Amino acid sequence: MSGLARYFKSLGKSVGGYDKTPSTLTHEMENEGIEIHYEDNIALINNDIIKHISAADTLIIYTPAIPSDHSELKYFSDKKYSLHKRAEVLGWITEGHYTVAVAGTHGKTTTSTLVTHILRSSGTDCMAFLGGVSKNYHTNILLGKSGNENKVMVVEADEYDRSFLTLNPDVSVITSIDPDHLDIYNNKAIMEESYSLFANRTHPDGCLITKAKVQSTIKHKGRTFMYSLDQQGDYFAKNINTQEGYYVYDVVTPYGEIKSVRLGITGLHNIENSIAATAVAKVMNVDDDNIRKALGTFEGVERRFDYQILTPNFVFIDDYAHHPEEIKACLNSVRAMYPGKKITAIFQPHLYSRTRDFADGFADSLALADNLILLDIYPARELPIEGITSSMLLNKVKIKNKKLCTKVELVDEVISNIPEVLVTMGAGDIDRLVEPLKNALLKKTA
Repeated sequence: MSGLARYFKSLGKSVGGYDKTPSTLTHEMENEGIEIHYEDNIALINNDIIKHISAADTLIIYTPAIPSDHSELKYFSDKKYSLHKRAEVLGWITEGHYTVAVAGTHGKTTTSTLVTHILRSSGTDCMAFLGGVSKNYHTNILLGKSGNENKVMVVEADEYDRSFLTLNPDVSVITSIDPDHLDIYNNKAIMEESYSLFANRTHPDGCLITKAKVQSTIKHKGRTFMYSLDQQGDYFAKNINTQEGYYVYDVVTPYGEIKSVRLGITGLHNIENSIAATAVAKVMNVDDDNIRKALGTFEGVERRFDYQILTPNFVFIDDYAHHPEEIKACLNSVRAMYPGKKITAIFQPHLYSRTRDFADGFADSLALADNLILLDIYPARELPIEGITSSMLLNKVKIKNKKLCTKVELVDEVISNIPEVLVTMGAGDIDRLVEPLKNALLKKTA
């Protein structure tokens, strides 16, 4: 949504909107001249739009995460404004562009940002709508050079509410199809069917890039390349080792090997993401040297294995992980990077329905930490579900050192017993606690 707001602002449009929670991103947008309010109140809607611009000349974009009884959404509907879902508008924008769309339960933000960085670094003019803030470019949208109507478009293709079915990519990437959003899909089979529909929206002359496990599940008859971390396929890594805290490896492609790639971010799962991005780059004829250089200069995405503090005695990492498989990948990567050190994980569950549907999976993944601090469930768009609480989830986690904590108490709880490695995880508003935690820890450990 923020990417679309910034896109229309760049076109000189008057842009305003609502968000539930203030954040660093919303403050940046306000500084860019986008009016934002944080209370569901019709009186707070941008007066310039309401008073001086007709409904016929106004586009209202909404995300399905907004509840149907939201008073502002109902106001615009009753007044016959033109209402369109975020994904539909993104589909309009990509029309006529060579589009790379990256989908998947996890990995899509880092992979789409990697693809963007490789293309930009190689001189390819591209726009990008990303699901996170690129640390190389300090934004979640890149507009490309003005006046070039033939730009490549890189988009993160969101599976929520089947949003990705508005896109018609030239290159499609599917990183994973682990079950999620069962409040929308009801069951795994329906979700897999939707990914098959997405794959088959790929242009007939284009291609799908995915993992072997995914390819065996979805139905796609077009050209397909398969990738993996370190197993045989069209694209994979070999000779993986670490040098000065970074992974170095060779990338095997159908056209030869790209030797001695040094990835600029950590995490074994990110090597796999880099393989997917490399496959896209090769399909688009980017040469090996440019791919190698771009992977080496990639700084990552905010809140994706994002180092906040890194000293010999203390490490603090923040991550967006909010699904059991993402938590497992994050904590396994932390364990691989810091063997022998005690890991304290702080997790804020996101959505009552997700906590209910994957409670056992969450419990198994969170047990990979040595110490666990669990915050209350972040409800987002949902009302509470009876019996689904953080306490219920905590009881399922089979480790000794675990506790519940409120957001108000969290900073004091952490600095009272400084951990060796601290990891914050979640997709709610836990990001608002990262800076206070960081400042308190720096002061305490100075």
